[in-house]
Amino acid sequence: IDVGFLVKNLFHCPLKIKQIHAVRRVTDSVIFVYPVIICLPATFDIHQIFKIKRTCMLRKFLDDNARVIHPLYRQVPPRHLIKAGMNLSDVKVLCENYLLENGADSFWYWDVGAFVFAGDETAVSVSGKDYQVTDRTIQENDIITIDLSPQKNNIWGDYARTLVFENGVLCDEIDRIKNDEWHNGLQMEEYLHKTLFDVAMPDMTFEKLYYYMNDVIAKKGFLNLDFLGNLGHSIVKNKNDRIYIEKGNHKRLSDVKMFTFEPHISIPDSKYGYKREDIYYFDNGKLMQL
Repeated sequence: IDVGFLVKNLFHCPLKIKQIHAVRRVTDSVIFVYPVIICLPATFDIHQIFKIKRTCMLRKFLDDNARVIHPLYRQVPPRHLIKAGMNLSDVKVLCENYLLENGADSFWYWDVGAFVFAGDETAVSVSGKDYQVTDRTIQENDIITIDLSPQKNNIWGDYARTLVFENGVLCDEIDRIKNDEWHNGLQMEEYLHKTLFDVAMPDMTFEKLYYYMNDVIAKKGFLNLDFLGNLGHSIVKNKNDRIYIEKGNHKRLSDVKMFTFEPHISIPDSKYGYKREDIYYFDNGKLMQL
């Protein structure tokens, strides 16, 4: 494939071949051209592009066929590339490649870098061992959850957010969300993380935090959706060594170097769930967010 021709004509940018890192088919439906991303249907023949000789025709052709066209991939976080109409498998690949391009060397949780859910899937809690991305697209009005698990040299990252699309636009701020249920769910997640700063102390046990936060969740009219009932875990180098924010864990929060707080919540009889995950640690007795 003549990468130079594609990039030069599509973006009016006379890049030399050596400036282009790679062209490869990552899945059946996604083709990456660094630093450009082009997402095309699974049945698309990439060589059709090179039969087009005029730049304006090339742009129109890709506008009609491509899901995403965006330059400077590695400088743009995936949340700004995710659009209504994208397939969840494309979102998964987009996130995982962004992680690898920005320092991760692998993924610590069952070798999956991005767990992606949409709509009623956001209320489902499953083990990473059983996860399969579904064949569905992001709707104009939709809710999606992305949970990331990168690592480098066995040092973990762990991060999750629930995102809301309304009228095809990603709502960057909670106050912009018009759907009351979605707004209240994300506001509750924000409240729980703020509450963690108020109550978490170095001598507090994981069990005590478990009971306290589940009591807050219940009193606010929400449910804990986690399939194991926990609210987070320690950050370690082997996933089998994790300890959890759960009943019966009498270890102190300060007994571990770092831990996650990741309440997965919903309201009764709702088909939607919400998740926000960050890593926390103590610095001279003060709780800090990584």
